[in-house]
Amino acid sequence: MTQVEIDNAVAEVTGETLCDVRRIGFSIADPLEVCFDPEPDDLPPNIIDWDELELERNYAMYPMRRDRRRWAA
Repeated sequence: MTQVEIDNAVAEVTGETLCDVRRIGFSIADPLEVCFDPEPDDLPPNIIDWDELELERNYAMYPMRRDRRRWAA
């Protein structure tokens, strides 16, 4: 399958324009190729725990407030 055929098939199935499909870029994946990431890393995913971040920010601004909550509970 050529790249043009791939782009046309993806555009037809997704309803996107051919220009958008070409801009994004698609290719056929080889199921036997498991190391396809050009820059693999062992870093954990970038996730933000908003509740934890808010607690850290509040503690930095009001260090005594966190202690009072802990003792009151």
